[in-house]
Amino acid sequence: MKKTTLLAVLLALPLCGCAQEPETPKGTEPVNQPKTLVAFFSATGTTKGVAERLAGAIGAVLYEIAPETPYGMADLDWRDKQSRSSVEMADRASRPAIAGPAPDLAGVDVVFVGFPIWWYREPSIIDTFVENNADALAGKTLVPFATSGGSGMGDSSANLQALAPAAKVAEGRRFRGSASADELAAWARGFR
Repeated sequence: MKKTTLLAVLLALPLCGCAQEPETPKGTEPVNQPKTLVAFFSATGTTKGVAERLAGAIGAVLYEIAPETPYGMADLDWRDKQSRSSVEMADRASRPAIAGPAPDLAGVDVVFVGFPIWWYREPSIIDTFVENNADALAGKTLVPFATSGGSGMGDSSANLQALAPAAKVAEGRRFRGSASADELAAWARGFR
């Protein structure tokens, strides 16, 4: 008796997959969400944490803007006028090289660009990223966000707009390193 029941169940299994899916009622088709990228540079890990929480909260692709030559602690000493970061930030034409290939921006509608505030603006490596991708950013919305202990965004949005004139650069926002995923998602909703 048990063998007969088992055989009947096994024979019926292929028939279970033949049922048709119910049609989606008209007017309730899923809306295509814009493809979103969160690109970030982080020297100490603070901005990386915020970028990861943002990308996770909004379902975005994450891309790290990694310097070809990583920054060491001596490079980041803002009190030393000869440190690498001080020299780069003093020269507005400085464009530190980025390691690895550029992200694929085809089909991307919104690009969030995260960075720490250095000398009251975006680090020079962000200028490299935006300038190198200016053509691919044309027609897209570029949204800067930053981490800082107290400094504001300065003229970062205007700087990025000058480097990618065909993109729509939104006014940026500074976050604490401890910004929650909920806080980041609520802010990002206005750009998607």
